[in-house]
Amino acid sequence: MKIINIVGARPNFMKIAPLMREMQAHPELEPVLLHTGQHYDANMSQIFFDELGIPRPEINLGVGSGSHAWQTAQIMLRFDPVLLEQRPDWVLVLGDVNSTVACSLVAAKRHIPVAHVEAGVRSFDRTMPEEINRIVTDALADLLFTPSRQADKNLRQEGIPAEKIYFTGNIMVDTLLQSAEIAAQRKTWARWNLPPQGYAVLTLHRPVNVDNPDVLTRLVDTLAQVANQLPLVWPLHPRVARRLSEFGLLPRLKAVPGLLAVEPLGYLDFLSLLTQAKMVLTDSGGIQTETSVLGVPCLTLRENTEWPVTLSEGTNTLVGTDSRRILHETQRILDGESKAGRVPERWDGQTARRIVNVLLEQIV
Repeated sequence: MKIINIVGARPNFMKIAPLMREMQAHPELEPVLLHTGQHYDANMSQIFFDELGIPRPEINLGVGSGSHAWQTAQIMLRFDPVLLEQRPDWVLVLGDVNSTVACSLVAAKRHIPVAHVEAGVRSFDRTMPEEINRIVTDALADLLFTPSRQADKNLRQEGIPAEKIYFTGNIMVDTLLQSAEIAAQRKTWARWNLPPQGYAVLTLHRPVNVDNPDVLTRLVDTLAQVANQLPLVWPLHPRVARRLSEFGLLPRLKAVPGLLAVEPLGYLDFLSLLTQAKMVLTDSGGIQTETSVLGVPCLTLRENTEWPVTLSEGTNTLVGTDSRRILHETQRILDGESKAGRVPERWDGQTARRIVNVLLEQIV
């Protein structure tokens, strides 16, 4: 059974690594890896293939950056002839990036079945482009592999037949558990002479947080106050760095000794940094899940999350962009009052095996 596996952006790379390994262990399967080129910068793409042992993609669409509409259209235009040439039995897509929805649309119109890994995840906020991508992809998919019981419930409420839904767990955790020991040995925190448990980690990339100068200015000022209490390591997404420059905020960053703005990190270096952080501040969905598995307190700089299980069972707390809430919850963590949390059901490193077992059942 020939399966074209779609990756395009940084979150996909951690998810595809265990799946490719598991597929390659079964001679009945012919996995083909396709990179749309949605993320193409070496620090955002190639380093993940190298560190995670992902095979070189057989096909690269080389799309590059652009608006959501342009990027989605270019992926569709370039993916369609690939389907006609390759004639796969299945197309497997991951997560919620533009590559996910674009390739699902093309495959569905060519009557090629689609499998969606990380299906049913919902923030219920349609101002997020990712939410639109999730809804459309799940409506088109023939197999929906979910990371939580809540995701199953979301899909059933949207009218997805139960026989298409498989609760397989969180694929990101497979990679995290496989990589944690190697990552810990890197001791990334030592680059900045920081002690274990003696620093916080920050990531920002959501347009709602970084594209509005008022919001980003408020966040920078608030995070400077956090950094005055605890050194704050901030790997800067390239687009965020451009916004900070455009809005004249770089001098404010440089004026705070404890606010360490650094280049983007590879997966293993970043995971190493997470493992020994006192706390994490982020607007990333993936990092909310990783911190819950690692038992690291996480403050999410958003008003909603597509991962509610990290709130009810994990170590995550929603704080939005309100300075008082951020500083109050930061102080609680520093005072030792953070959530204990526990690892959610089936976040056990066996998700790839469960997914591939379902795919094997589709062979006729």
